Amino acid sequence: MSTFLTILGYNSAIPTVNSSPTAQFLEMEERHFLIDCGEGTQVQLRKAKARFSKINHIFISHLHGDHFFGLPGLISSFRLLGRETPIHIYGPKGIKEMLETIFRISQTHRGFEIIYHELESKVSVKIYEDNRLEVFTIPLDHRIYCNGYLFREKPKDRHLNMAEIAKYPEIEICDYHNLKLGKDFTLSDGYILKNEKLTLEPSKSVSYAFCSDTRYLESIVPVIDGVDVLYHESTFLHDLKEMADYTGHTTALEAARIARKANVGKLILGHFSNRYGDLKVFTDEARTVFSESYLPKALEPIKIG
Repeated sequence: MSTFLTILGYNSAIPTVNSSPTAQFLEMEERHFLIDCGEGTQVQLRKAKARFSKINHIFISHLHGDHFFGLPGLISSFRLLGRETPIHIYGPKGIKEMLETIFRISQTHRGFEIIYHELESKVSVKIYEDNRLEVFTIPLDHRIYCNGYLFREKPKDRHLNMAEIAKYPEIEICDYHNLKLGKDFTLSDGYILKNEKLTLEPSKSVSYAFCSDTRYLESIVPVIDGVDVLYHESTFLHDLKEMADYTGHTTALEAARIARKANVGKLILGHFSNRYGDLKVFTDEARTVFSESYLPKALEPIKIG
């Protein structure tokens, strides 16, 4: 099963005709995650042909409008579409009060449960886990409490070497599960067939890190070390580093330094200031440090791994 990332929006603060504020749709191990939900997200989801009913977990980095103003509308649409299954929302402490106040004042009635996971930790913590993957926070340094998110597949089962297995009639279909888990097989005469003979190496587990608004922060490097794809904000070019520090943001050069230090496979830049017309200047700067730096392309699925 492949992992795909669709960037729905990558603009900072103000929407434009050609770009929307931050929002991403991640498909990993048949799970469908929404990461941030800026204004216009549900329109972008429609354009991406994403099924609203499959989104059961929403991760909000911080409570600045360009990262969550689309959330009340999206939840309202869930209701109008007849949703009944619960939705999990992960975000900073205060997100429950903010959303529930909007729903109360607007008399928005829901036919489904919202399960809030309010975050306060300043160190990386695991916030989601199932039998296939896990999600961790990436504590960031913005003007208000903010997290990025690390999505990581768990180690996968080994592949069966059917050509070798066919040589041993004693091995039945019911034994395949244990073989995939790495266990040896004992023949009736007591001879032990080593697992490495009966199976092949598993597919590589993939990982994706989303780093939202933050100042340059080397403490995230151990958390995101070796990820296949890193999305990192780069609001300014480095000649405006002083402004970046003041507003709680990163430059393209600094994002590239993080990518290099963390040995990531690919860096996607985003969250650009509207002062820049030609976004190519961001990759020009980043590639002086990290050659695998790219601009986002809205609504174009990116295969991870």
